[in-house]
Amino acid sequence: MSKNKKEIIASTNLEDAIATIKEFSQKKLRKFVESVDIAVVLGIDAKQSDQTVKGSLILPSGSGKKVRILVFAGDEEVKSKALAAGASLAGLEDMIAKIESGFLDFDCCIATPDVMQKISKVAKKLGPRGLMPSPKNGTVTNDIKKAIEEVLKGRVNFKNDKAGIVHCAVGKVSFEVKDLITNIKAVVKAVKEAKPEASKGKYIKDFYINTTMGPAIKISADSLN
Repeated sequence: MSKNKKEIIASTNLEDAIATIKEFSQKKLRKFVESVDIAVVLGIDAKQSDQTVKGSLILPSGSGKKVRILVFAGDEEVKSKALAAGASLAGLEDMIAKIESGFLDFDCCIATPDVMQKISKVAKKLGPRGLMPSPKNGTVTNDIKKAIEEVLKGRVNFKNDKAGIVHCAVGKVSFEVKDLITNIKAVVKAVKEAKPEASKGKYIKDFYINTTMGPAIKISADSLN
């Protein structure tokens, strides 16, 4: 549920909610294909480090998004292979310098393990935007080609924010209803599997779906099962 979306449509089931956001988007005649996003409100204490919820998965139906990938690598052969595999940018010192100057025109960063110490100097710029490479989500690896392929197939990362909400893009409004449902259920499953042991009580409290510029629709958490 985005802070920018003040309008919330009453509770409904998942299939009806998807039909509603599709209808709303069509009526507004957007000049671009809107993304579909979900917000999972969790019953966690986000202030506690042992209740952090995070993970990654490949969306079964893809993301529908053209992803700009930056690969941090010092080896020229690795850089060439990265670009051939679909990365938009590849480099090391030159990329670090660009980021230090304010360049952030990319959606994902992948790095080889040997350069992590060098790119730590831009961690404060990448981290808050969820762009810092991490072994846990498969973006720090020597198998750069595989990592790029997974991102292009629709790999998404998720992590709860300060309010205990997990936001995640699940496709485009142009997707078939069944494909959006498949992606949404995959994300919900991954979020459930990431439940911290320290979390007590009801885990998924509320669930919302919206398009880029559309209203948020509240969905019964029970209907997600």
